[in-house]
Formats: sequence, C-alpha cells, structure tokens
Amino acid sequence: MKKMMSILMTSFLAVVLAACGGNEESKEADQENKAATAETDQQKQMEDMQKKLESQHVDEKKTVAVVNDQEILGSQYNNTIASLQGQMQQMGQDPTAKEAAEQIKAQTIDSLVGQTLLLQEADQKGYQASVSDINKKLDEVKGQFKTEKEFDAALEQSGMDMKSLEAQIAEDLQLQQYVEKEVPAGEVTDEEIQIAYDQFAEQGKSADQEVPKLEEMKPQIEQSLQQQKQQEQLAQQVEELKKNAKIDIKI
Repeated sequence: MKKMMSILMTSFLAVVLAACGGNEESKEADQENKAATAETDQQKQMEDMQKKLESQHVDEKKTVAVVNDQEILGSQYNNTIASLQGQMQQMGQDPTAKEAAEQIKAQTIDSLVGQTLLLQEADQKGYQASVSDINKKLDEVKGQFKTEKEFDAALEQSGMDMKSLEAQIAEDLQLQQYVEKEVPAGEVTDEEIQIAYDQFAEQGKSADQEVPKLEEMKPQIEQSLQQQKQQEQLAQQVEELKKNAKIDIKI
C-alpha cells in the first residue's frame, strides 16, 4: 500500500507541475513518473515469475517417488527444483518455459533418486556423520548470518526447522564421507590440463579478453577436471545401483 501511495503521489506531482507550465520541472516530473512506472512493471514481472516458479512445486507431503521402499517427499522435491530453477535463471534461461520445465522436472527426480540410492549405499557401508561434525557445520551455516534473528528468518523462509536442517547437514556429511572414500577424485594428466587451458584461452581470445598464463590457472583447472571426473564416476555408480533397485516415480 505504501508503494502504491508513492506511485500515486508521483503521478499527482507530475500533473500539478505540468499545470504550472514550468518546462524543466515538467521534464523532471516526467522522468520520475517513468521511473516509478518502470519499477512497478519490474516488480509485477518478478511477482508473476515467482508464481510460475511456485506452480512447478508440489504438495510438501506428497510422495513423489519411492526408492527401495524409501519415500521421497514433496518437500525434498520443492527444495531441489527451487535450486535448479535458480541455476537456470543465472544462466539466463527461463525455467518456466514448457521444454525447460519438463527438463528441470526430470533433473529434479533423477537427482533425488540418485542421492537416495547413494545415501542408502552409504548406510549399508556404515558411513555416519558424528554429532560434533554436524554441530561444527551448523555453526558455519549460522556464521553466514549477522544475527540469530536473521538466521531464524532465513530458516523459516526456506520452509525448514532446526531438526530438518540438522538432518540435511547429517546427510550431506554422510554423502561427503562416502564420496571421498568410495569415489575418489581421479588423477588429472598434464595433457588434459593443457587441452582444457587451450580451450579456455581460445574462448578468451574470441571475446577479446586477457587470458592468464597456464601456470596461474593450472591449480584451478586441475581441481575442475578432478570434480568433473568424480561427477562422472558418481553418475556411473548411480546407474549401477539403479540396476538392482526398486524405483517407483509417482509424478
């Protein structure tokens, strides 16, 4: 309501100043009016986009899939799809477009099924997060906020409570332990680093950007290639686990 009153006042002032016949004042008022209108249009577009994004969510208590008798709930689905929606928007794509919406739904389900299978495997092999590790990670999360009040507000906005956050942290740490031991990052050769650097340098030259020397970028490129190889191995591991798993997609 305050914002709407502000816009109305701006329009009113524009009319009054125009009636006074002051040319310069009229131009300034017109610019203010246009700025207020643009701000309103932008806000409306953001609100419309948010509604479209939320329309892709499901009921939090709905079972979206069952993996080896373990249910995956709508709350998990909504958190994952929201993250993927954000990533797609950062890349300049519209996650609400028909083709993109179908793609993001499939990615969300695939991600949740894969994560569930890996966590089940981690359970079977005895990987567990300790209480001290969970508390340490929780303190790191809280440390990202200036006050306890800000943290509580962010937690509420995410739709989580402290119990569900701790459970999420425990799963993340458990999965991290499993990946580090069972799917270690592969070795990267100098030849692979050189190929990756050459590709990056070519893209930089095409965009008329200054490209750092190989020596400066080598650690970053090596880490990136290791992560890429690890992700590929994880994907293969998930496919192997799927062969003997009972998976029932509900949406």
